Amino acid sequence: MAKQYSTWQIAATYIGTVVGAGFASGQEVLQFFGYFGLRGILGLILATALFIFFGYTVLRLGFQLKAESHLEVMHRAGGAFIGRIVDAVTTFFLFGVLAVMAAGSGAIFRQEFHLPVLLGSSLLIAITLVTVLAGIEKVIGSISMVAPVLIASVLGISLAMVVKNLPALVANLYWEETYRAAVSSWPLAALLYASYNLVLSIAVLGPLGALSPQERLLPGAFLGGLGLGLGAIAITLALITTAPAVTALEVPMLHIAGSFSPVLRIFYSAVLLAEIHTTAVSSLYGFAARLAGPGGNNFRRLAIGASAVALAASQAGFSRLVATLFPLVGYAGFLLLGALAYYVLKEILALRPAFPGRLVPAPARRPVLGAVLERRGKAGGGRRERP
Repeated sequence: MAKQYSTWQIAATYIGTVVGAGFASGQEVLQFFGYFGLRGILGLILATALFIFFGYTVLRLGFQLKAESHLEVMHRAGGAFIGRIVDAVTTFFLFGVLAVMAAGSGAIFRQEFHLPVLLGSSLLIAITLVTVLAGIEKVIGSISMVAPVLIASVLGISLAMVVKNLPALVANLYWEETYRAAVSSWPLAALLYASYNLVLSIAVLGPLGALSPQERLLPGAFLGGLGLGLGAIAITLALITTAPAVTALEVPMLHIAGSFSPVLRIFYSAVLLAEIHTTAVSSLYGFAARLAGPGGNNFRRLAIGASAVALAASQAGFSRLVATLFPLVGYAGFLLLGALAYYVLKEILALRPAFPGRLVPAPARRPVLGAVLERRGKAGGGRRERP
């Protein structure tokens, strides 16, 4: 019998698929929310709500379909045509994120250890490949184990920076550099941020829903989305506190951690590398499982080939890949958000609860008018017609 995952494991896996090099380094949060200053917090509140809603929807579809990859979820939500388009975008993005994670690992090796970028990228790719070849349960276990440590580290370091330098935060309350942001407005940033992260996480959330008890899906999605939102808000406040100097760095959060002590900087480097690994694992597994099916020789060959190509692509640079790839996939991911929202709307209109409730057809009901006429007929069955 397949393992039944707990609420905390669902939440941690959800967080782990999203918080990779971009999130935990601070670079992604800076480009999508930090440059908007305090208005970026409003964007993150919106993004958090989207994470909870769409995360639960994907988990629930995975449960219904007993999905082995994101393909079944795509087709059920958007139909054959939209499903094929979103599937192609998702598959491409999964590969792209693998390259971004490799680039992030290389950036940490260069910034923190003064080692070659290629060495950091190669080690990340090698460890990721070994994990993926071990199977889906190892993938989920790897992701869910690291995520709580990262979120606790992000919250602790970010909030400590804010408390330590509260006057600096107050002085920077109106600081903004919107011209440097990845997109032009914070509402659009929130939509794009949720969109491309959902495209990334669906590769694991679909199969995870299939392996989890139904009653744990909603609390798991809620805790996962809330954890993502709180972590990103904490990072944004820390970035505003240390702006503008910190915005020149590829890995801002390492600088913030190092401002407390060199030991904390090394610790956060290790946690960040572990979290980069979990996102790389979910990306490579989702990519290979979609194109070759989970397990088998074709899966293994494709995983090895994709790893080699992603390693080469990662040499384009971390911040450049984040600024270019993520917004583009976010726009394409609007198709996925629209398809999932339409699916939920159809369920509501069909009087089948889309939020929580048992995934069984609603009991058949007689038409109200027919029931009334039937009762009247029985009540008047013994009467004689008047002449």
